[in-house]
Amino acid sequence: MKKRTAFVGAILSLIPFGQPILMKTGVLLSTTGSILYVPEKSQAQGGDFYYNRGVNKYDSGDYYGAISDYTKAIEINPNESQAYLNRGFAKGKLKDYYGAISDFTNAININPQYAKAYYNRAWNKAKLKDYYGSISDNTKAIEINPNYTGAFRNRGIDKKLIGDLKGACSDWGKASVLGDNVSAKLIKDQCER
Repeated sequence: MKKRTAFVGAILSLIPFGQPILMKTGVLLSTTGSILYVPEKSQAQGGDFYYNRGVNKYDSGDYYGAISDYTKAIEINPNESQAYLNRGFAKGKLKDYYGAISDFTNAININPQYAKAYYNRAWNKAKLKDYYGSISDNTKAIEINPNYTGAFRNRGIDKKLIGDLKGACSDWGKASVLGDNVSAKLIKDQCER
């Protein structure tokens, strides 16, 4: 290592001051005070960098790129429930419902009071026609957050799909009282006959 450092120093001493030097990791100006530019890949020191980049990729529709960045954020900080949640969103967008359910389960294991993770796991279970599993997860989301209108609405949809129209109308009624217009329309279309 000392020989390499001496060699680099000797090479740098041959270049006139102020001339840019292109290196693999960036640009170095050979002045008395050296300035090193390090590309963003090298700047990434924590999971926040990858998490935020994953958010940007997700927002731009690059779900595979988002999954990759959320995975790196999770590798750096395995207890980041939000990274699991967001990676689950991206997997759901790609119709990888089992992968999404796994990520939402990991988020729940980290934070058992994460209503949003239960709600989203329920949505993915419903996509797989696991309506009873979806009802169970929406029920848990409602236990954690009694004003979770989406969980009431979706639990009602699941109940209708298993033949429990009375239970569906009850859930839609609760969601409607909480201000959910979709549930109000479902009541009008399905329950007022």
